[in-house]
Order: sequence, then structure tokens, then C-alpha cells
Amino acid sequence: MVEALKKDPSWKGRRGPVLLVIMDGVGYGKYREGDAVADSKMYNLTAITAKSPAVKLKAHGKAVGLPSDEDMGNSEVGHNAMGCGRVFNQGAALVSSAIETGALFQGRAWKEIIAPLTGGAETPRPPTLHFIGLFSDGNVHSHLDHLKAMIRQAKKEGVKRIRVHVLFDGRDVGATSALDYVDPFEAFLKEESTGGLDARIGSGGGRMWITMDRYGADWAMVERGWKIHVHGEGRQFAGAREAVETYRREIPGIIDQDLKEFVVAEGGKPIGTIEDGDSVVYFNFRGDRSLEITAAFEEDRFDRFDRGRRPKVCYAGMMEYDGDTHVPKRYLVSPPAIDRTMGEYLAATGIRTLAISETQKYGHVTYFFNGNRTGKFDDKLEDYVEIKSDVVPFEQRPWMKCAEITDEVLKAIASGKYDFIRLNFPNGDMVGHTGVYQAVVCSMEGMDLQLGRLAKAVEEAGGVMVITADHGNSDDMFEHNKKTGEVLYKEDGTPKAKTSHSLNPVPCIIYDPEYRGEYPNTGGEGALEEGLGISSIAATCIRLLGYLPPADYDKPVLKKPPAL
Repeated sequence: MVEALKKDPSWKGRRGPVLLVIMDGVGYGKYREGDAVADSKMYNLTAITAKSPAVKLKAHGKAVGLPSDEDMGNSEVGHNAMGCGRVFNQGAALVSSAIETGALFQGRAWKEIIAPLTGGAETPRPPTLHFIGLFSDGNVHSHLDHLKAMIRQAKKEGVKRIRVHVLFDGRDVGATSALDYVDPFEAFLKEESTGGLDARIGSGGGRMWITMDRYGADWAMVERGWKIHVHGEGRQFAGAREAVETYRREIPGIIDQDLKEFVVAEGGKPIGTIEDGDSVVYFNFRGDRSLEITAAFEEDRFDRFDRGRRPKVCYAGMMEYDGDTHVPKRYLVSPPAIDRTMGEYLAATGIRTLAISETQKYGHVTYFFNGNRTGKFDDKLEDYVEIKSDVVPFEQRPWMKCAEITDEVLKAIASGKYDFIRLNFPNGDMVGHTGVYQAVVCSMEGMDLQLGRLAKAVEEAGGVMVITADHGNSDDMFEHNKKTGEVLYKEDGTPKAKTSHSLNPVPCIIYDPEYRGEYPNTGGEGALEEGLGISSIAATCIRLLGYLPPADYDKPVLKKPPAL
């Protein structure tokens, strides 16, 4: 439990609520070419920025708890940072440290995973260690170095059979880079397959086609993954390379995240089915796209799809994906202990709060914003609203649900019920990941229309609107030469699409129509503290609500005026 926040004696109050608008995946581009944000006609955002103080915030690397500043930010750690007001070491850093120190392999979960696989009698098919996860080094959901380290350790401990079920990325890495990972990894497995070890890729497909659904948006994805990983039911190929090349030939323009499912087979028989007595490690460290496949393995009462034969296995996640419900039951690395979040302080202070987004980002403004906590801090003070997302490719509905989200927020502002409203527009991130430039521009302009509606409502209510983002994405839609900055082109003469997040800073804009002199408020840049990260959003919102932030929170972007 935390104590209530203390009133800020310098704050003169506002009539309306503080509105935190998170434009997911919207940053300040480094390159003019490929910056879909700058290329969009965002008249409302431009007008708001011109008359409001604004500053650029860091949203990647060490500023959000990742190992290095070469690491892209992501929605999970971004919302953690904004909601927690401080920077915590995040999944990638924690897992890397646990592997380097050997703590992962000394833990009870790893020992329980390995125990059923070693020391038994020789059989035609030894019990198998299965690894399922995102097959890249994007370091947002997983990293191949972690997988390789576990395979090496399993070999040392006497495991004789390993199967890897790969989920092609194409979002946090190059859109068509799958074979850049398949070929060296196959070579790695071949090199490790000595001394009686048989290690191979068993099945796979694109992350947006199988297994990695989140927030219950499309359980059919998980069902497809279950069928190929567990039962080996799916189109058969001699190997992962053949599957990738075949689908690219059959479906021109397909990118890695959408690659169809495949099963590796020999003589018509799958080589990687999951059987009783096997062990399974889901090696993603990020929670949102890990919970559903975990439920399929762990839950006894499960009704999302017909699992058919459910093998009796020893299952572990890389991390604890939900700290409230303690899912999974077994995990290899403990998540960061995030406490004293902004939401908890607001509840203790009696602040009435609304959190809202559509399905794709609903968990981010609730679970992640609250420090990986599922429930509310106070049911009487907090309302959470989920607008159901469309289950279609995002480039086909690039406006997504931004208008519906805004409709609900306008009602909330008019009701006078809430002191603090936080919302997430997913457009810049979800559409940005498709790599379809025209769709991203459409998504930005659709979102901008909603910013105009919100600004008008905030002005009428006498509130304050903070506009920011959790990381960049739509601001960097083309691949560039890292040395020269030149756009890279495909054989057909069109730019190579970039589908991953960017390393670019994000905006923090304070729209305060009834400003009363508590901080410098000149339009544009220069009035706010510079060099900060998005973890400063929490203290900023707390000050705008009229309270003093906790002493150990990262400082707000608001400067004190000379008179104070």
C-alpha cells in the first residue's frame, strides 16, 4: 500500500480532467524519406503543437530499461515506464543476466524441465525438449542468443532430442529476413548435434498467423499454432528454408510475420510432435503474446478451441507473464518487481480514473501501465473500457478503432466523472508493422481527426491534454543504409519496407487551454525539460493533477517558472 499524494501548493487547479493520449508507435523521424508521420496531413497535431510547450522524450534502450541504446523500445516496456515513473530492468536484460550468471540454469524451473529428459533408458524416441518462440534477435519478445544458450546447456546436461518451433518475426527485424536467421541457426543445430544429440526445427510460421495472438483478439491463431507444434498437423516440408521459399513463391509480396504454417516431416511423418513426457519452453520473455499459448498448455478447463490430444508435459515460460494470476505456473526468470505505480498512487489519493483502448492495446493501458498487474487498485475509482478490435489485417482498416475510442472518451469528459483519463491509439504501431506506407499515412490522418475532437472537448471542459507515445514506428517506414542514410530499394524499384520499431524520440506535448502560470508555457520546444525519457510522463501527469510526485520518480517535463 502507498500513501496518498500530497497537494502541490503552487498548483492553481483546472476545471476539467487530465487526459493522457498515447499515440502508439509515433515518433520524430530521423529520415525524411519513409517518415509517414511527417508525410501525413496532421493538421490538428500541428496546430496543438504550435501553441503548446513540447519536447522530445527518449523511448528506447536504457531509457526504458533495455540492455543498450541499440535496443528498440516497445509497447510493453514503454507503458511500464510511463505508468511506473521510474526505469526498471526489463525482460531482455533480466534474461541475459540470468544466463550470463548461470542463475537461470541453477533455478528450480530449469531443473524441472530437464529432469524428465535425462537419465532414462535408451528408447527409439527419447523424451524431447521443445522450444517455441519468436525466431529473431529483435530483443522485443525474445532473442536467439537466449535460445542458443539454453540448447547448449541442455546438451551439457544430457538431453538427447531437441525440437525448435519457430515463429518468424518480420516486425522487430527486417520484413523478409527469415532466411537470414534460418540458415545460420540450422548450421548451429547441426554443429551442436553431436554426442548423441538430435536437434532440429520441427514446425513454424509467421507470428501474425500462428501462436502469438494477444488479448484474445484471434484465438484461431493459437489454434493453428497448437495443431502444428503439438500434433504436427499442417502442410509438410523437408525443412524451414523450403517452407519459406515455397510460400514466398506462391504468395507474392508476403512478409515474414504472415508466413503460413509448416511442419517439418520425413517420409510423411512429422519430426517434432509434442508427446507425453516431453518438456516445453516458451522462450518469449514478453508477456502479452505469451499468455494464450500458455493457457492452451496449462489450463485444465479450456474452451477457446478443441485441443484434441493434450500431451502431459513439463511446461515453462521464459518469465512470469502475469504476476497476479501467476501464469505460467513454472518460469525460468523472475520479472522485474515493479511497485508503487502511478495508478496505485492515484487510487490511494482518491483520483477517479478511466483507462481505454481497443483490444490490441487494451492490456497496455491497464496491465502494463500498472506494472504488470491485471486487476484494478480500487474498483470504485477506476473504470477500464475495451473497444473490440476488428479481426482483419490492419492495412485494410488503418483507422482501426480510434473514432470509437474517442467517442467513449468524449462521453467520459462530458460526464465530469473522471479526474484522469488515459487512452491508447494503436494505429501508428499496428499499421506501422504492416509495412504498407499508404495505410500508415491513412492511419495517422484518421488519428489526427480524433486529436482534433479531443482538443475541442478538453478546451470546453477546461482540462489538460498530454500527447505522447510509447516508442517510434510509423516515423521510420523504409529501410536505410546505416552509414549513408540512403533508402534501400527492392528489385522492382520500390523502397524496402521497414516493419520494426524505430530508435527515434517521441513527443510530449502539453495542451493546457486554461493555463494559469504554474510552469513556462511558451509554444513549441524550449519550455519543457529536455533529455528525459518517457518515464517522466508519470510525474508530469501527477503535477498536472495538482499533486507532488513521489520523490524517487523521474522528474516531470514541467519546469518551474522563475517566480517559484
